[in-house]
Amino acid sequence: MALHLTGPVVVGDGDVRPEAWVVGERITFDRPAEPVERTLEGVVVPGLVDVHCHVGLDSGGAVDPALARKQALVDRDAGTLLIRDAGSPSDTRFLDAEPAAPRLIRAARFIARPKRYLRYYAREIEVAELPAVMAQEARKGDGWVKIIADWIDREAGDLTPLWPADVLAEGVAAAHEAGARVTAHTFATEAAAPLLDAGIDCIEHGTGLQREHMDECARRGVPVVPTLLQVENFEGYAAQGDGRFPAYSARMRAMHERRFAQVRELHEAGVPLLVGTDAGGTIGHGVLPAEAALMVAAGVPAADVVAAATWRARDFLRAEGLTEGASADLVVYGADPREDIAALAEPRHVVLRGALV
Repeated sequence: MALHLTGPVVVGDGDVRPEAWVVGERITFDRPAEPVERTLEGVVVPGLVDVHCHVGLDSGGAVDPALARKQALVDRDAGTLLIRDAGSPSDTRFLDAEPAAPRLIRAARFIARPKRYLRYYAREIEVAELPAVMAQEARKGDGWVKIIADWIDREAGDLTPLWPADVLAEGVAAAHEAGARVTAHTFATEAAAPLLDAGIDCIEHGTGLQREHMDECARRGVPVVPTLLQVENFEGYAAQGDGRFPAYSARMRAMHERRFAQVRELHEAGVPLLVGTDAGGTIGHGVLPAEAALMVAAGVPAADVVAAATWRARDFLRAEGLTEGASADLVVYGADPREDIAALAEPRHVVLRGALV
């Protein structure tokens, strides 16, 4: 028995098909011999991709398997069928055996220095250990390593980089040698040039990037994940630092105030943008449609945001999209989200591994 998808079926940039079919777990654009069990009508896109998500993490650190599974299924029900888990202290490998769970590409555990990141989140190490630990985490993950590049230094009273530039470059090289790509949490401007000089592969948040950094990201094709839902919280972080850390508070407020302008400038500079919610920790799961809506509010065209949340993200992560014979991981909408991003919040059908969820 087959599912019949009556389009448009949006495969990628400039590639739209009138219809497709799901046979078993696979998608095909050739009419199958199997009888059609059900027809799904609407605008079909590849399953959404959250490239900055934390399954197995909440505000207190690692969670038990039952909660990790619940987090993943909440994301799935919102249409997110592929997650790059951008750091988690939990072992979520058990989800690989669950056909109902979205696919995960893991970055193993965050890497930070002692007392220079959130408690219970990261693998905390000393500076000299960074290259060896990045190589170790590269072997634990699914082709990604996540580092914390800057965080508040309470002695300085402001955001400062965690790693000397030369050690950072050695660490990135060690991860690359182990076959992994590296992404970095960064808020501060001071961390941007050392990350780019080290050969970073992706940038999370990127609130401190200046035009010269944006131009370099665009030249090299280094994506930025703006995580606007997280940046919305910067005013609250600033308030927590009032009085004790005035420089930090002022910086966080300034980045909050220009958050939309920052994303718009990244887009105008030609930087590849991807969509990530930073779910886990303090942000709930299933909110990728809300993140996408904020990117559109910042001035990125809806069609580009949908592409960033689907086929462009899959290409970047080297994951299957809606190609002949690929796993049927897709979402059907009643309206075209490329024209109205609000449609992402109302999926009509979700199909994962060929099964109608």
